[in-house]
Amino acid sequence: MFAKKKEAPASLALTPLEQPRPAAPAAQVQPQQAAPARPKPASLFSQGLTVRGDIVGDVEVHVDCAVLGDVKVGKLVVGPNARIEGSVVAQAIEVHGLVIGSVTAQAVRLYGTARVDGDITHEQLAMETGAEFQGRSLKFRRPAPPQPQAQPQQHAPQAHAPQPQPAPQAAPATPSASQSPYSHTSH
Repeated sequence: MFAKKKEAPASLALTPLEQPRPAAPAAQVQPQQAAPARPKPASLFSQGLTVRGDIVGDVEVHVDCAVLGDVKVGKLVVGPNARIEGSVVAQAIEVHGLVIGSVTAQAVRLYGTARVDGDITHEQLAMETGAEFQGRSLKFRRPAPPQPQAQPQQHAPQAHAPQPQPAPQAAPATPSASQSPYSHTSH
């Protein structure tokens, strides 16, 4: 009796174990594909550091130190103890500290402790009470709308250009007729 019961569960146990094994590696592959979709953690430059040189990357960066150079990243948070001396370019910028140089981003937010000495080029700009800003605020201009307008204008001058060209060709064809009236007026 015991042998028959062991044989039946053993054969059933082997069949289900073989099926999940191929499914398990497929499940492991899918999370690996989803892993790059997760947001990358922000890079942090803490207080007490001095960075001499440029910071470049397509990531989120939190700076709470002195940076002597340009910063070009995906998103930038300038902490309250930060001092950046150079141009700053990002998709979004939050400023709590000091930036000496131009700032370029789609969205710029200056908090109450922020101080910016330089031009800000932006699509959206928000400033809290207490924020200091010395420079120009320049709004992004999207180049896409002017391009369709320029193309129809180019077609119109081309349509007018062939018409004036036959007229100058006709004048050299009859030089004596055109010169005689001019010669009469000059005498």
